[in-house]
Amino acid sequence: MNAFTAIQPQLSLSLGDWLADLAVDALIDEADLSPKPGLVDKRGSGAHSDLHLGLMHASALALWPSFKAMAEAAQHSGEIDQALREDVGRIGREGEVEMLRVTGGVNTHRGAIWALGLLSAAAALEPRELAPEQVAVRAARLALLNDRAAPVAGDSHGAQVCRLYGVHGAREEAQLGFPAVIQQALPQLARSRAAGAGEQNARLDALLAIMTQLADTCVLYRAGMAGLTRMQSGARAVLAAGGCANLDGRRLLRDLERDMLHLRASPGGAADLLAATLFLDRLQHGLPAQLGSL
Repeated sequence: MNAFTAIQPQLSLSLGDWLADLAVDALIDEADLSPKPGLVDKRGSGAHSDLHLGLMHASALALWPSFKAMAEAAQHSGEIDQALREDVGRIGREGEVEMLRVTGGVNTHRGAIWALGLLSAAAALEPRELAPEQVAVRAARLALLNDRAAPVAGDSHGAQVCRLYGVHGAREEAQLGFPAVIQQALPQLARSRAAGAGEQNARLDALLAIMTQLADTCVLYRAGMAGLTRMQSGARAVLAAGGCANLDGRRLLRDLERDMLHLRASPGGAADLLAATLFLDRLQHGLPAQLGSL
């Protein structure tokens, strides 16, 4: 150890700090990932007229206190019960208010607050059991409890689409244990990494794996069932061609993006679940040394 190292303060993180860091990092990495069809990325605003990358970053950073508070509520509770469910719901709604304040009223991360908030709380409940399946099951058990203080959401875009098309939305995805993440995205991420695709291509492939199956309510609201069918079939075609590290796959990805832009369809639900995927992927490596004993 040199003299400079010796005088540096030792970093000390709480569990809530660490989980909030992971959640915000996942949101920023999702936003930065490029090229994503129809979504905000480093190239531009995709199919959106009211979003840009800087706004996505500001929104993600503004949510850090909420993710920390949800993790700390779970750590304090120590069990999945009605009180914790309502604490998480209340903190999530307060986080949404802060998000809208920072973004000037633009919904950047409402779905991600739900997904990552649940997962942060679920991880904090059993910080020694952080395999993706374990965390997702705990999050599902929490999501299945009714939040008696939650406002009726019957007029939200997602609720309208779910009624109209008979599909399940973000709430049900969580209650089922995030199957798009556990069964589609994480396995594809591992396959693409193992094939040498490179990290950015592997993450794009994981996003596409989500898009192959998800009834994305953001796409349905903007482009109807025709738009959803195009999203799903286009994502399948890219992966069938070898994924985003393959030239044929990249050509098909460009075709899919062209169609998403033409339809003004942005797969925001898939983007939220990609952030959840990146969160769980990092989480499974276990607790960092800075946390010490819990």
